[in-house]
Amino acid sequence: MKEESSGTRVPASLRTRALSKAGAKRVRHGCEHPGSVRSYAIHRGRMTEAQRKAFHALFPRFGIVASPATGERVDLSRVFRRKAPTVLEIGFGNGEALIEMAKSQPGQNFIGIEVHRPGIGHLFLRIRDEGLTNIRVMQGDALEILPHCFADWQFDRICLFFPDPWPKQRHHKRRIVQPRFVELVVSKLKPGGWFHFASDWQDYAEQVLDLLERAPGLENVAGTGFSENLGLRPITKFERRGRELGHEIRDILMRKRAGA
Repeated sequence: MKEESSGTRVPASLRTRALSKAGAKRVRHGCEHPGSVRSYAIHRGRMTEAQRKAFHALFPRFGIVASPATGERVDLSRVFRRKAPTVLEIGFGNGEALIEMAKSQPGQNFIGIEVHRPGIGHLFLRIRDEGLTNIRVMQGDALEILPHCFADWQFDRICLFFPDPWPKQRHHKRRIVQPRFVELVVSKLKPGGWFHFASDWQDYAEQVLDLLERAPGLENVAGTGFSENLGLRPITKFERRGRELGHEIRDILMRKRAGA
């Protein structure tokens, strides 16, 4: 699909290959250690000239520079010049959902983490054109950025929408939601904060639900099983297209327990 080549998110079951994001090369900031298992694919998608220019020109305005290698912590109140509830989206693709959340909730701060440059460039253009001041972006692997660049109890909500399902059995180890990831999410959420997962890949959603419901620091907002969206996740054009094709979207909403 043309949109994939510019870093656009496409629900997993719409892809001819199981790659959740298209785009250019990954960040140079050392987002993995030798021997680690990546949860994303490194591939060379097309980056438009407008995206390339936006990436370089607008990163100083909308980007956050922090290297996992140095352990430098991000000061959210300094980044946004205010204190406000903060939402993190991991792997935002072209940023469509992130933009809509920021527009509809101007009183909240939003941070997006993404590996691929075309999607970041696309998002920068949207932020500039919409005149938004409550979005900031980091480029890199969330599994390295989260433990090293953010203190614990930082986020009111963490979102993971349509991550790569890695459908082949031998690739399941590459799925981002693993016990280590869940521990990270719990540690970075404020008490009472929410983790919101969404997928159109049934076996992945079931695996994630089982893992999250067994996590001692989380409780299912729905009580048990999958949740309704509750209006928290914007419906993107690719989700609408997927629903027209009969693809079922599954949401999971988990709340961090007090004292966890």
